[in-house]
Amino acid sequence: MATKTTEPRARKGPKHAPRRKGRRRGRSFLRRHGWALLGVPLGVGLLAVAGLLLVYLRLDLPETPPPIQTTYLYDRHGRLITTLHASIDRTLIPFSQMPEHLREAVIAVEDEDFYSHPGFDPLGILRAAWTDLVRGEVVQGGSTITQQLVKNVYAGTYVDDPVYGRVYRVPERTVGQKIREVLLAVKVEQTFTKDEILARYLNTVYFGHGAYGVQAAARTYFGKDARDLTLLESATLAGLIASPGRYDPFVDPEAARERRNLVLARMVAEGYLDPARAARLEVKPVRTAPEPVAIDAPGASDYFVDYVRRLLVRRYGEAEVYGGGLRVTTTLDMGWQRVAERVVREHLGEPGDPAAALVAIEPRTGAIRAMVGGLNFSRSEVNLAVAGLPGFAGTGRQAGSAFKTFTLVAALEKGYSLNSVWYGPSSIRIDDPRCSTGGEPWEVGNADPGEAGSFTLASAVAHSVNTVFAQLVAEVGPEAVVDVAHRMGIRSPLEPVCSITLGSGSVAPLEMAEAYATLASRGIRHRATPFEEVLAPDGDVRLRLRPRGTRAISANDAALATYALRGVIEFGTGTAADIGRPAAGKTGTTQNYADAWFCGYVPQLAACVWVGYPEGQRPLLDVQGFPRVYGGTIPAMIWHDFMAEVTAGMPVRDFPEPSFVGYTEGPSTPPPPSPGPSPSPSPTPTPTGTPKPSPTATPSPLPTGTPPVPTPTGEPSPARPGRR
Repeated sequence: MATKTTEPRARKGPKHAPRRKGRRRGRSFLRRHGWALLGVPLGVGLLAVAGLLLVYLRLDLPETPPPIQTTYLYDRHGRLITTLHASIDRTLIPFSQMPEHLREAVIAVEDEDFYSHPGFDPLGILRAAWTDLVRGEVVQGGSTITQQLVKNVYAGTYVDDPVYGRVYRVPERTVGQKIREVLLAVKVEQTFTKDEILARYLNTVYFGHGAYGVQAAARTYFGKDARDLTLLESATLAGLIASPGRYDPFVDPEAARERRNLVLARMVAEGYLDPARAARLEVKPVRTAPEPVAIDAPGASDYFVDYVRRLLVRRYGEAEVYGGGLRVTTTLDMGWQRVAERVVREHLGEPGDPAAALVAIEPRTGAIRAMVGGLNFSRSEVNLAVAGLPGFAGTGRQAGSAFKTFTLVAALEKGYSLNSVWYGPSSIRIDDPRCSTGGEPWEVGNADPGEAGSFTLASAVAHSVNTVFAQLVAEVGPEAVVDVAHRMGIRSPLEPVCSITLGSGSVAPLEMAEAYATLASRGIRHRATPFEEVLAPDGDVRLRLRPRGTRAISANDAALATYALRGVIEFGTGTAADIGRPAAGKTGTTQNYADAWFCGYVPQLAACVWVGYPEGQRPLLDVQGFPRVYGGTIPAMIWHDFMAEVTAGMPVRDFPEPSFVGYTEGPSTPPPPSPGPSPSPSPTPTPTGTPKPSPTATPSPLPTGTPPVPTPTGEPSPARPGRR
C-alpha cells in the first residue's frame, strides 16, 4: 500500500508575513507612544485653557467715561420743548422704567437663554466659528446680550472728539478680539446682576435714526417715554436691533411689521405671550409718531431754542451740551410763546410784510417768558430779538424815540421835574460842541412841522417832542444818557453823542425789554435770562435762577418815569397800546421809517416789539393799510394784543405813586399831561439858514397852581390812525 504524504499548504503570497510583522510593529509603536500622541493636543488644550484663565484673572473691565446723553429743554411748566444732540441721541433710564414686555421681547429675539448662560453661548460660538471657517472671515456673531454689551461698551477704544469729547470706537472683528469679548463677557457676568446687564444693554444698543437706548428710541419712533410703550411698540423696537436700517418703520412699514411679528412669534415660543393674543396683534399695522424734525424746521420758537443752545455752549461747551444729558428748565412759557407767534403772524403774515421781534420779560426775575426772533428759522437763522449782541449774528437796530426814556431818567437824576416847562419849536439848532457834527450845529425837527409850543417834561414824553429832548440831552449830557441806558439793561456799546436821545445807537429788542423791565421793577435791574434751572443727569444742580437784582436807578425816579410813560398810552403817541389796565410805555420810529418800536410794561410783565425789514434802511411804507408805520401803529398793536391776552389772568395792579420833586415852582403833584401835538417818529433836519428859537437853558418856573400843559404856538396836527 502506498504511503500518502501530506505536504504543507501553500501560502497566499510571500508578502503577508511582512505585513503581519508591520502590524506588530505598529501596535508596538502605539503601545509605546500612544499616550504621548494624545498628550500633545491635550497638553496644548490645557495650556490654552491655562493661558485663557491667566488672561481672565488679569483682565479687568476697562474704565468707561460717562455715556453720551441727550440734553432736554423744558419750558417753565416742565413741558418738553426740544432735545439737543448731534448724531447720538441717548437718555439713560432705570431698569424699573423699562416695561416687562419690552425686556421679554428683546430677550426672546436676541438671547432666549440670557438668564441661564454664563455670558456666552458655547454652541453659538461653535456655530459661528464653523461659519467663519467656511467663509474665511468673521461673518457671524453668535453673541449673547452680554457679549453685545461688551462690544458696545467695553471692548473698543475711546477717542477724543471735538463735539462729544470722549467717543467710543467699536473694535475690528477678529478671532482674537472675539476671544477677548468672551472673557470680558464672563467678567461682566461676575460683576453685575442679570438685570443690571440687561438695563445697561437696553440703554446703549442702537435703534436707528441716531437713537441709542430704548428711551431715545421710544421718543424717536413713537413720541413717548419708554415706560409708556405698548406691547406692539416694544416688539417693533426689539425687532430693530438686528438691523435698524432694514426694518426702519419710517422707511418700510411692511418690513417692520413682518419683523415685529417674528418677535411676537419668538415671545410665544418662549412662553412670554399667549398665542391667541399674538394672533390678534399680528394683523395690526405699525403705527409711529411723525418722523422727527430737526431744529431748523420752520417755526418761531426755534429762535428761542437756538438762543438757549448758544448760551449753553458758551457756558458748558459743545461736548456737555450735545452729550452731557443736561436737563434744562427754561423760563419760556409755551402758552405765551404761542400767543406771541400768533399775534405777530396776524399783523404781519402777508407776503412782503416786514419782520418783527418780540421779547417779554418778568421784571422781578429777568425771566424771558416769550421770544419771537422771526417767523421762519429755516429761511433765516438770524434772531432779530438778539441781533447784534455778542455771539449772535446780525446787527442791532436804531431805537428811535423809544430811547428818550433814558434821557428822561437822566434828567430826573439831575434834578429836573416832570413839571419843568420847555419850549419845543417845530425845529431847533443846538450849538453845543458836544452835539455838533463837523463843527456845524445839530439841527433837529419834529415830525410834524406844525408841532410847536411849550411843554412840561411829562407832556414832551407823552407826545415825543424831538426838539424838547434835543435840548434836554444838551442839558444833562449824552454821557449821562449812555450811563443810564447801560445801568438799566442796554448792553450794546453806545456813542455818547447828542443824537443818542433820538435813538441813533443800535440795540436789540432783548436789551430794550430788559431796560424797560427795570422801570417796572421800581429801578432794580434783573439781567434777562432764559434759564430757570440746569441739572446734570444725576440731578446735580448746575445752574438755578436766583432773582438777585441790582439797583440801577432810584425807586422814585423809576416811579416818575413810569408816571410820564403812562401818558404815552393814555393820550400820547401810543394809545393803540391801551389794554384797559395801568400800563406805561414808549413809541419809537427812526428816520426814514426804517424801524418802528413799542416798549411797555405793566407791574408784572415788560415787553418790547420791533418791526422792520431785516435788510435795514428800507422804509416801512404801505404796510397792512398804513401809509407809514410808526411805533404807535403796528408795534403798539402787536404789543396790545399780546399783553392783553397774557395778562388777562393776572391781578390788576397799579404802579407806585411817585414823590414829585425837582426844579420847579409848580404844584407838588402835576396833573396828567394833556393831549396835544402828534407823535414824533424821527429827527428831521432843518434847512440851513432858517432862524431857530434858542433852547431853554433851565426849566421855566411855573406859577403856583398853574397846570403844566402844552401851549402850542401853531395848530397841532390832529391825531391820525397812521400816527398813533
